[in-house]
Amino acid sequence: MSQQQQYQPHARAVRVKRVDECGSLHELFQHCLPAFGGAFLRRVYTILDTAIGAGCPVTLSIAGPVTVSGQHQAWLIPLLETGWVAYLSTTDAVCYHDGHRSLAGFERGCVHEVPIFTDDAKLRDEGTIRVTDMAFPEQVLLDQDRFISAILREPDFQKKMTGTEMRYLLGARYAAQEKRTGVAPGLLSTCHRLAIPVFVGAPPDGSVFLNSMKLWAMKETGMVDGYNFELDLHAEVFEACAYHRWGLFESDARALATLILGGGVPKNYNLQPEPALGQILGLPNVRGYNFDVQIVTAPVTDGSLSSCFPAEAVTWGKVDKDTYTQTTESLQSDYSLVMPFVVKALLDNRKRYETLAAEIGPEKLFTEQPKARGYLRSHEGYRLFEKRTELTATLKNAVRANKDWLLESIRY
Repeated sequence: MSQQQQYQPHARAVRVKRVDECGSLHELFQHCLPAFGGAFLRRVYTILDTAIGAGCPVTLSIAGPVTVSGQHQAWLIPLLETGWVAYLSTTDAVCYHDGHRSLAGFERGCVHEVPIFTDDAKLRDEGTIRVTDMAFPEQVLLDQDRFISAILREPDFQKKMTGTEMRYLLGARYAAQEKRTGVAPGLLSTCHRLAIPVFVGAPPDGSVFLNSMKLWAMKETGMVDGYNFELDLHAEVFEACAYHRWGLFESDARALATLILGGGVPKNYNLQPEPALGQILGLPNVRGYNFDVQIVTAPVTDGSLSSCFPAEAVTWGKVDKDTYTQTTESLQSDYSLVMPFVVKALLDNRKRYETLAAEIGPEKLFTEQPKARGYLRSHEGYRLFEKRTELTATLKNAVRANKDWLLESIRY
């Protein structure tokens, strides 16, 4: 037998379809991206398709100015409305800029396009703020600051609370303002409606918290009374751990998937519940993510957290060591280039399964195409924020049961 004949049985043949033979984005992703960067994108899409079909709750980490640029309304909110996403990790800035479009006086749109290579001194003189190729009047920030400051002084905020509760309450206020001005729902109002917890790993690094700092300073200098808002970071991290534990031991899938868009703090916060549960709290049988897909611009050779592949997270226990070679991928790309197409393909898959379910019945469909069950999860989603008291209580019981280990862990 020749060497060529010996090799062929172990090799995956490259077979493609013509693009004009593809009837859907799903087929295009599967059959028209055979090599190089396209193959990375195909694997990213295939893993997401598999994870959703398996019914895994998805945690989503997203960095960058997604709300300033309108990407949240283009593809992120449609993804959240599927019911597949358990919780979200992002930045304080994303939550702050989410409110701009609903401000009174800017109903016709406050953000406009500008060239990336432009005269920034002229924009400064004009009172225009630029974020890459997005721009808006400085007055937007001043109005947003007033809006946030007024909200943070409301009675509901005058206590110590987790950041997830603060953003849930903020989402309700954003929703009321959006309704008042007649604009499309934003990110926080959508997460409030769907009870999706929103985590921010670095809350002081953004203008929502800067406005809280202003109110604190005014209280400290005697200008205002009764400002008692305070973030409970311990409880917030514990809440994230409770949701991770729920995904592993109580969700239908008994497994979790994660989609990481951009790096930085949101990525790390999204990955830290496993070591927090297993290494820090010492709880048994804690596993990492079964599926891990990331789209980041940083090259892996730069040594940053943003760039590290899911395989590196295996060594920390953050990603499952038994499945990662088949269920993880990292694509070096700007996620704004690819996510509209990926989300559209996934939504088209769901629509196709919904049509088939109506034609042949759900049970027959689930038997013939098992992935349909995961795709056709309820649009209502997991509503984890509404279950946080119950889930954190369950985790506290597990911590109590691990008393001996924990007491030993604080001796050195």
